[in-house]
Amino acid sequence: MGMSERDIAHVFERLRSGVVPERGLETFAVGIDKQRAEIHRLLKMAEEGEGVFKFLRGGYGCGKTFMARLAAIDAQARGFATSFVVVSDNDLHFERFDDVYRKVVQELSTNSCPRGALGDILDRWMARVENALIAAGTDENNPTFDTLVQQRMDEELASLTGGKAPEDMSRVLRTIFTLKQDGKLVEAGALLSWLSASENVAAGVKGDIGSREALDYLHGLLEIVKAAGYKGLVIVIDEVETILRMRRDVRGKSLNGIRQICDAADRYRGLFCLFTGTPEFFDTKRGVAGLQPLHDRIQYLTHGGFANLRQAQLALEPFDARRLHEVALKLRELYPTADRMGLTTKISPAFLEQLVSKVTAGFRGDVGVVPRQFLRHFVDVLDLAAEYADFDPMAAEGFALTNLTEDEQRLQAGHGSYDAEPEDEVGYTSVEF
Repeated sequence: MGMSERDIAHVFERLRSGVVPERGLETFAVGIDKQRAEIHRLLKMAEEGEGVFKFLRGGYGCGKTFMARLAAIDAQARGFATSFVVVSDNDLHFERFDDVYRKVVQELSTNSCPRGALGDILDRWMARVENALIAAGTDENNPTFDTLVQQRMDEELASLTGGKAPEDMSRVLRTIFTLKQDGKLVEAGALLSWLSASENVAAGVKGDIGSREALDYLHGLLEIVKAAGYKGLVIVIDEVETILRMRRDVRGKSLNGIRQICDAADRYRGLFCLFTGTPEFFDTKRGVAGLQPLHDRIQYLTHGGFANLRQAQLALEPFDARRLHEVALKLRELYPTADRMGLTTKISPAFLEQLVSKVTAGFRGDVGVVPRQFLRHFVDVLDLAAEYADFDPMAAEGFALTNLTEDEQRLQAGHGSYDAEPEDEVGYTSVEF
């Protein structure tokens, strides 16, 4: 199935800004087939009711965010809800589970709702509860119908969470349903914000969701997501190495928080937590190696230079020139243009080879640190080639043409692909064979 014009435009606009696109990544993914297959294995386990976690490991420029975004796309395609959270030292302190819960809910996404999907998920769940009652013979016009829906909501949430759903959560959910039934959408929205752990919300609820009970709210949210018809919930926690920049006490609490989440995985059926981090985060005493219980659970093991893809950490290999070249070719084919032949001729494999060498030269051949810069530069060249008929990428970049075929040499010299002859203007005599 081809990409829509809107998604293609999104891909190139994000790449122009040096940012990983949120859609369409599968069209130019290169060299990650094994890692992607491992993510699919874990998605299948979550779909079957397991709670799982994984840590994507790689240096800067290895494509961790790309792989994590692609995992979220693949998860939604399989029917999961997802949440993509970036660790920040400004508004996400990982040692505070209420911070984590708030960001997870803010970034909650489904195929039909790209961000802030909590309201849509609740509506779907409530509709399914109503439909189940009607299917069982309950008259929806009965004055007690709404009360029966609220009772069934309470029963489902209690059953699915083993009775561990916070009472305030159940009460707020009942009230949201009543307010929506009464058409009081503003009031319902305020309670929805409270349920999202938004701060300073006047929702008529005493207190806020605290760190201690936040994981219980997350458990309740997970069960509602599944009751609404989704296969489960995938939470991506990107750039956990940001923790290394925090104070020592905060680092220790954050690492312990990650340990708690891993230890509780089997209790969160249908939840897949995917973390991304650098080797420095995993291997140094400042990071995971400094908290022995966490290190013991997720340490990266190799045997004779080989690493098991199914262990807790999944390594991404650095980019090399070949992968950059392949990605550029895929993007060239994806680029929207009315003159496909002209673009392909200008952006030739020979040009791409020299562009890769030029962009990576400043990094002493360490291609792994430059894919983002390379792609940003490359998209700029694509734009110029499409915009200006007389734009010559080779000349603009100062490249010399090498290993030219005879036809290419003639074209460079301004000649056609053959020598003209006087008879060319005469034409040919029609002959029957």
